[in-house]
Amino acid sequence: MMNLVARSDRTKFRDGLVKPLIKAGLLVLTIPDKPRSRLQKYRLTPAGEKALAKHGGENVQ
Repeated sequence: MMNLVARSDRTKFRDGLVKPLIKAGLLVLTIPDKPRSRLQKYRLTPAGEKALAKHGGENVQ
């Protein structure tokens, strides 16, 4: 995800992009008990999928 938005600083990426998306209910953590796990991944919620489709992100992989 960081490459897609041309970010290299993990902290700024997490605080500026990922956390707001989680608070908005668009992303969820795959390991919610360990938010800083090196194995952490994120997935779109149904609301996130809707928002992505609405804003033309159908081709994002």
